[in-house]
Amino acid sequence: MQTVIRLQERSAVAPRKFEVTCSSCNLRELCLPQGLDAADMSRIERLVYARRRLKRGETLFKSGDGFKSVYAVRTGFFKSTVLDGEGREQVTGFAMPGELVGLEGLGAGAYGGNAVALEDSEVCVMPFALIEEISREVPGLQRNLHAVLAREIVRDHGVMMLLGSMRAEARLATFLLNLSRRFVRRGYSPSEFHLRMTREEIGSYLGLKLETVSRLFSKFQEDGLIEVQQKHVRIVDIPGLESVLATRH
Repeated sequence: MQTVIRLQERSAVAPRKFEVTCSSCNLRELCLPQGLDAADMSRIERLVYARRRLKRGETLFKSGDGFKSVYAVRTGFFKSTVLDGEGREQVTGFAMPGELVGLEGLGAGAYGGNAVALEDSEVCVMPFALIEEISREVPGLQRNLHAVLAREIVRDHGVMMLLGSMRAEARLATFLLNLSRRFVRRGYSPSEFHLRMTREEIGSYLGLKLETVSRLFSKFQEDGLIEVQQKHVRIVDIPGLESVLATRH
């Protein structure tokens, strides 16, 4: 009886194998190389070993876990975190549908941080051994992976610039404009979106105190740049928000 219970518990949390349909996924243009023929698409269909569903607050992987897979966010939102020298959580990034999570484990052989679902989410599980194998068969996949890695490096450099050279106002403006551009790539409105993260998490990511983030949201609203209702944000004046970036110091 105990064996049956343990097997039931294991199956409840394990990724489930399924009939992959990358070719019909509405995120394929974000995840896959362009111009694939039917044969290459058939090979790439093998990449996604399983899909895994996570509840809000559930951890996809933890810092130090052995690196085995890269995860493509299918639905939902994730935050990446590390612990600072004093044991406090530091948010290092946010991932939305069509973006990859876990790439930082490539070099060290282990994940360098935690990935936590900010809402009920689903990911496609792509074992890296399979990625390497199929990349040899489909050169476009390897080029696409390199492009994704380059994009992540550029994004990391952008965060360093945020923390090192921008005023608090410019940091928040950059954050909102970046979210806007990322939502546009997914076919959503550039000016209206729902923030899945808390203001405290935004502050951790931008290197700002919670009080500063709240004050800036209020200031941007008073200046007619945005409208905020709880977590719903509408950017009223995109050029005006961009002008906040003109004076960085």
